[in-house]
Amino acid sequence: MTATAFLQYCLAGISIGGIYALIAIGYTMVYGILRLINFAHGDIFMMAAYFMIFAMVDFALPWYVSIGIVLVATVVLGVVIERVAYKPLRSAPRMSIMISAIGVSYLLQNLATYLFSALPKGYPKIEFLTKSITIGSISTSVVTFITPILTLAFVFLLMQLINHTKIGMAMRAVSKDFETSQLMGIKINRVISFTFVIGCFLAAVGSILYFTPRPSVYPLVGSLPGTKCFIAAVFGGIGSIPGAMLGGFVIGLSETFIKAAGYSEFSDVFTFILLIVVLLFKPTGLFGEKITEKV
Repeated sequence: MTATAFLQYCLAGISIGGIYALIAIGYTMVYGILRLINFAHGDIFMMAAYFMIFAMVDFALPWYVSIGIVLVATVVLGVVIERVAYKPLRSAPRMSIMISAIGVSYLLQNLATYLFSALPKGYPKIEFLTKSITIGSISTSVVTFITPILTLAFVFLLMQLINHTKIGMAMRAVSKDFETSQLMGIKINRVISFTFVIGCFLAAVGSILYFTPRPSVYPLVGSLPGTKCFIAAVFGGIGSIPGAMLGGFVIGLSETFIKAAGYSEFSDVFTFILLIVVLLFKPTGLFGEKITEKV
């Protein structure tokens, strides 16, 4: 492998890893607040792709207007799901809300099938993101180049928000002790809604970056990326935002180099092997904290 090819694969791996990281942050933030694995998160990512098709293809809106619509619509969808499917079960056993999340996942998949059919639909071309650029001896697209930059920027801003703002302090308090935070006067519903806003916003950004270089969208397209992003969150330590970012980059680079080596059929298998290894040797992930259950 030449140095140019190696750098090309590194850039591609970091780019797809950045997308995984953005989606994984949604998993890790919701788990940090509610101790819930939001199994519908991958399908929210899928619905964001259909929102873009709806805006650019059906209504022929320009890409910059469509992106705004996709971000808003995805955030609204996520907040509605939290209010309708998760909020009523907040005091129910943990298994109940988890089953509800699985039910929402299947609901979104079947709703997409009903509204848009099971046939793949072409993802609209965003001219700005598909332009080719050359960096030294490496030729790539704008979307591949800016994805890791956007990921790092969003993670930096998110960490600043969590560590240096009032709502961030409330989020940290709720993640440590839900009941005590409620007794201390923290508006739990506001914190949870804000968490879903951030997670769904990042999922929408990830969806735009993920599907721009890909030809089509179908109702089950969010399942595998969603699972990989969940594994990325577990690998880094679910509940840890930097851990989710690291997990996304590790999985993105690994699967890119496995495909480059000619073993593309094993690229997805490696992700699940990584999950098993992490659970065997460090169940809390690289940056995860051991949680002591209250009796």
